[in-house]
Amino acid sequence: MSIRGKDTLGGRAAVVGIGATEFSKDSGRSELTLAVEAVRAALDDAGLCPADVDGMVTFTMDTSPEITVAQAAGIGELSFFSRIHYGGGAACATVQQAALAVAAGIADVVVCYRAFNERSGRRFGSGVQHREPSAEGAALGWNLPFGLLTPASWVAMAAQRYLYAYGLTPEAFGQVAVAGRRYAATNPAAYFHGRPITLADHAASRWIVEPLRLLDCCQETDGGQALVVTSVERARDLPRPPAVILAAAQGAGRAQEQMTSFYRDDLTGLPEMGVVARQLWRTSGLAPGDIDVGIVYDHFTPFVLMQLEEFGFCKPGEGADFVAADVLPLNTHGGQLGEAYLHGMNGIAEAVRQLRGTSVNQIPGAARALVTAGTGVPTSGLVLGADGLSP
Repeated sequence: MSIRGKDTLGGRAAVVGIGATEFSKDSGRSELTLAVEAVRAALDDAGLCPADVDGMVTFTMDTSPEITVAQAAGIGELSFFSRIHYGGGAACATVQQAALAVAAGIADVVVCYRAFNERSGRRFGSGVQHREPSAEGAALGWNLPFGLLTPASWVAMAAQRYLYAYGLTPEAFGQVAVAGRRYAATNPAAYFHGRPITLADHAASRWIVEPLRLLDCCQETDGGQALVVTSVERARDLPRPPAVILAAAQGAGRAQEQMTSFYRDDLTGLPEMGVVARQLWRTSGLAPGDIDVGIVYDHFTPFVLMQLEEFGFCKPGEGADFVAADVLPLNTHGGQLGEAYLHGMNGIAEAVRQLRGTSVNQIPGAARALVTAGTGVPTSGLVLGADGLSP
């Protein structure tokens, strides 16, 4: 895809199956088991069987290789397999990779998956404890000695500048936390089901790294999520309405690092998501006003505001007011703040449910959904639409 022109991928593939394990803090089983459970559930949802699958995509961070998951799930020969780097930034790109393989005729049915014991096993929030020498690790070497050891501390640097630049207080971030927990409270699959919060709750939660409070930070979760992608033509013969991939994009900005891009000219935005936004709007032919549901990656609340601004839903510095106005339904599953932290894959599943009309927090008439992946790193995004729409 050129960053200067519309691509030809849109409208050629669709998400036809979604499947997940339960979301917990202690799964009691291996990450491979979680991956296989999610894959089988997604295939059952799609009305397909393991023998139909000839492609698989996951994250470089996943501990369950494609061939191992294929063997354990009863999948046979593979003609396509791929992995995407940069943690949560890979979520939507796994679907893009699957769609590219389908559109090129390299594979017919591709499964995307992510599974981890991120709470009971290795917790990302515990920070960098050991790292093998690498070129990308060198960037962290400029920050770790000064105490910037965790994702929260890295985001806090940009969040503090954002507040200063626009004359805001940390309470601005509370709008995102309250909105996510409101939807989680009515979602039985969410960890925080039945537990909404108020702005006062957000303001009273303890500091993690100023200006981030506990309720600005996503949870840590054990679980697995899988998605099934095939051609739009084949999708129409399957039992559930397809979520057509109207546009898919990846993006990295100038002076990009992994969560520590502190030497850019401006810390108040997310240039990598700006790249994705321009590509998605150009290819889909849509604009912010055309989107019915936004599934916006919410590992930390400040980056939700910046993403909305990068996509043009509001002007820079106005993200909190936009969320408070409830103009666009956001993270109707509860997001990673409220449902589960699955590196964004559960958000893609929620977008599919909204387009099918089966979400527990269904938005009437939802026909177009925006999904974004992890921010602060090279990232990705999708525009999904109901069948019959075209880019």
